[in-house]
Amino acid sequence: MKEFFRGMKAGIPIALGYLSVSFTFGITAVSYGMTWWEAVLISMTCVTSAGQFSGIKTMLVPGQFIDMLISQFTINIRYSFMSISLSQKVNEKFRGIWRWIFGFIITDEIFAVAVSEDSVSRSFMAGLGSLPYLGWSLGTLLGAILGNVLPATVMSALGLAIYGMFVAIVVPEMKKVRPVIIVVILAAILSTCFTYIPLLKEVSPGLAISICAIAAAVIGAVFFPVKDNEGGAE
Repeated sequence: MKEFFRGMKAGIPIALGYLSVSFTFGITAVSYGMTWWEAVLISMTCVTSAGQFSGIKTMLVPGQFIDMLISQFTINIRYSFMSISLSQKVNEKFRGIWRWIFGFIITDEIFAVAVSEDSVSRSFMAGLGSLPYLGWSLGTLLGAILGNVLPATVMSALGLAIYGMFVAIVVPEMKKVRPVIIVVILAAILSTCFTYIPLLKEVSPGLAISICAIAAAVIGAVFFPVKDNEGGAE
């Protein structure tokens, strides 16, 4: 239990951040015509901020199932890589079905905390993921129910929460790795093109996100390859 409570303590800041961001998701989902329970169900079964925001936008356009599949795969494939990386740090009891269960709650922030551990136990991972999961689900519920009650100014301010979380994730890496700055700027430019250029803005939101992410990542990998410990490019 000691490891469980240590994990819960480490997850408190993540839970508080998720509470505000998922509140925004709840507001957005209801504004798009979803019921409160549909918004909560999405958060409880997905736990992916960018994927959920992108997904509900794609849902507005009937028949865009292929676009949704491509965008969700592109946005969420990183969790698979995080899980593979984290699997190298789990202890001997962390195997079988437990990897499947805890792989579900892997997010950028949870991974960042877990990977800093010398050894990750099942109890620590359960504690680390419990509060963020509850925060994400509860925030969605509150946003979906209270979205029409709060003043417009408060709702507008909460609408910026998702961007604040992304900035908090990206900026530290931009400070440590210079090429990340170029990749981020390139992705922003491409996204702007798909928003304002006449022909490109006809592309569905889900497909546009995938194109921007893949194009920026490929250019970054080609021109700024990461070197391994032996000096060769990976």
